[in-house]
Amino acid sequence: MTQRILVIKLSALGDFIQAFGPFAAIRAHHPGAEIILLTTPPFAPLARRSPWFDQVWEDGRPSWGDLPAVLRLARKLRRSGFDRVYDLQTSGRSSRYRWLTGSRPEWSGIARGASHRHDNPARDHLHTVDRQREQLRLAGITRFPPPEMSWLEDDLSGFGLPERFGLLIPGASPAHPGKRWPVERFAALAAGLDCPAVVLGGKAEQPLAGAIQQRAPGTLDLTGRTSLLQIGALARHAAFAVGNDTGPTHLLAIAGCPTVALFGDDSNPDLCAPRGPTVAVLRHSPLADLPVEAVRTALTGLRGPG
Repeated sequence: MTQRILVIKLSALGDFIQAFGPFAAIRAHHPGAEIILLTTPPFAPLARRSPWFDQVWEDGRPSWGDLPAVLRLARKLRRSGFDRVYDLQTSGRSSRYRWLTGSRPEWSGIARGASHRHDNPARDHLHTVDRQREQLRLAGITRFPPPEMSWLEDDLSGFGLPERFGLLIPGASPAHPGKRWPVERFAALAAGLDCPAVVLGGKAEQPLAGAIQQRAPGTLDLTGRTSLLQIGALARHAAFAVGNDTGPTHLLAIAGCPTVALFGDDSNPDLCAPRGPTVAVLRHSPLADLPVEAVRTALTGLRGPG
């Protein structure tokens, strides 16, 4: 009988990207199982394109005030007959889902009564990737192959890309302005590159792209125009990337793009720095004072342009 596995990962983008390694490890450990991901709508297209899941459910975070939606999810979880659950969200919400699945499944996570509980009191002091690996080891997973990323492709023909380009991610969470290297410094960096820069971000970052274009007229503004799959595809074709501590930077790094990730005081790279084949992390306090030349030097170290 085919084993049924549930993986829970609801948000946020950076955390979802850092779960790619655990996703790959779970699939490698259960090659013949039916593996279902419980997530939320922003991440469902990425998950469906990936090679790790047989099904993707995107109704994983109903409002607790929406009782019909909560009951629908509870019925779905209870009736699905899962043999094991890997809770990679490890939040209060996802831990409560253990009671929605019933007593049958083995459970990897932090929920009370879990069969494979990750109860390391220092877990919150581990990098996200290392914490999840430790959690999975307690559940018997010991092999962690690098996540294969060739599936991360999409149509880029409508963007008019130059033959060689670098990616800039000048935005970050509006709630954490200290995570943003000043746009004036991104602009100075772009003006000194030996290839055009392509600026990524949401619509809210369009003014940042405009400021960079003023200093570096060859810059291409793709803010508000790219899906996550297209960002991943851009990463596979770009010469390099420079970005703040934000979800797209994590996606670029794990896709294999040589990436310089910028950190200030608002987040700790020891806990959440992007992971990927070629990543350099620069931390400066305050981030606003990080010199442009330091970023250029880091790019040179990644064999990008100077």
